[in-house]
Amino acid sequence: MRDGEPSRTAFGAAALRAAHQESEEPRVFTDPLALRILGEHELPHRAWSQPRLRLFIAVRHRFAEDSLAAAVARGTRQLVVLGAGLDTFAYRNPFPGTRVFEVDFPATGAWKREQLAAAGIAVPDNVTYVGVDFEHDSLAERLADAGFDAGQPAFFLWLGVVPYLSDDAVRATLSVVAAVPDGEVVLDYLRSVAAAPTLARSDRATLEAHVAGVGEPLQPGRDIATVAAMLREAGFDEIEDIGRREIRSRYLGLSPGDADGDAHVVRARVTRP
Repeated sequence: MRDGEPSRTAFGAAALRAAHQESEEPRVFTDPLALRILGEHELPHRAWSQPRLRLFIAVRHRFAEDSLAAAVARGTRQLVVLGAGLDTFAYRNPFPGTRVFEVDFPATGAWKREQLAAAGIAVPDNVTYVGVDFEHDSLAERLADAGFDAGQPAFFLWLGVVPYLSDDAVRATLSVVAAVPDGEVVLDYLRSVAAAPTLARSDRATLEAHVAGVGEPLQPGRDIATVAAMLREAGFDEIEDIGRREIRSRYLGLSPGDADGDAHVVRARVTRP
């Protein structure tokens, strides 16, 4: 990310969420604010030309918000959106009595508030903005300063961020989540390009070239065992990892197929006291 500038990839992810609202029927994930928050910007061509990436982004949000609903049903009342970008959950939150902390690079958070104001999207009183650089700042300290209660359960939504971070930054953030009672996180990650189905490799190459071109290059892919080990080392004992096969059968109504994909979504929770 370039100093003092908002995330370019945050806009791209938001555009893909918006395009899903108009491209797929039935929708995997419904977001009535996805188009509004983009303002007058036209959806870029790649939002229409990359259906696999568009569907994956829709699925990761559906999976995350379904998991959040289960956490709220258990009594969780704090939600932290890590790398919030133009995520709209806080502005369509169906759970009264919850508090939402939106965490992002300061310039991106400021840009988002401008987008919200221009679109006429009201900011609820239960939303708090927290500026953090994941590579350099203490997430725990920034959250505490913002009023987050680390002694109470919390759910962390961490989508579209881990593929850009170093292992050290990922481990540091996971340790913050795992230190919270009943701490739970949903994140996504990319495996190596060799793990992608042959037809999807050109999409991956396009993505890598685009994000590198805007100054937000992807980190090398992480394999399934590496991510699972990072989660267990942090203290998570309940881990659900879904890839291409599960996504096809659970969300798209398709046969699982033989090949796994390069993009995965993980839900991890600390259940032991």
